[in-house]
Amino acid sequence: MLVALALAASISLGPTVPRALAHDGADAHSDHHQGVQGTKRSTVDYTVPQVKLVRDDGKTVALADELNDGRPVVMNFIYTTCTGVCPVLSSTFSQLQGKLGGERDRVHLVSISIDPEQDTPARLREYAQRYNAGPEWQHYTGTAAASLTVQRAFDVYRGDKMSHTAVTLLRPAPGKPWRRVDGFATGDDLLQELHDLVALN
Repeated sequence: MLVALALAASISLGPTVPRALAHDGADAHSDHHQGVQGTKRSTVDYTVPQVKLVRDDGKTVALADELNDGRPVVMNFIYTTCTGVCPVLSSTFSQLQGKLGGERDRVHLVSISIDPEQDTPARLREYAQRYNAGPEWQHYTGTAAASLTVQRAFDVYRGDKMSHTAVTLLRPAPGKPWRRVDGFATGDDLLQELHDLVALN
């Protein structure tokens, strides 16, 4: 909670940052909002599954422990050979990382592979370097079963990787609901979402 409050106080949103994905105005607490450029956001209570994943540094970790380290989480699902959705999602995370500036270590960026058979920790490290991922942005792989469990828990499983869609999930603190953004948000959009979520908690 203290980290969340500190982040809310310290993230500076200058006048050049648009208030992206703004509320419709009719009901600021509605569960579903249509954002700019075809994005849609909703508030969802997801239960983090008790699975083990392998981080890009090769360490086997419990996903729940990784997501519950006290920091706000911004999470997406990617695979390294993707040429459509994933490069856009990863570029957006790279933008967000840059916009967080000196506060970036207070936010945990998480990318989980939906193609664990191909995405070894080494491949994920190479992929992460391509997008200038810092230590606060980690990539995860694991068994096919573990990946599938996580995808289903967060309602992103679409049958196979070729049917993958753009989804970003944000959570201000452990135990809080998730903000789901369907569609291609920008780095500015995600920064504003993160600011709004942390300020409310």
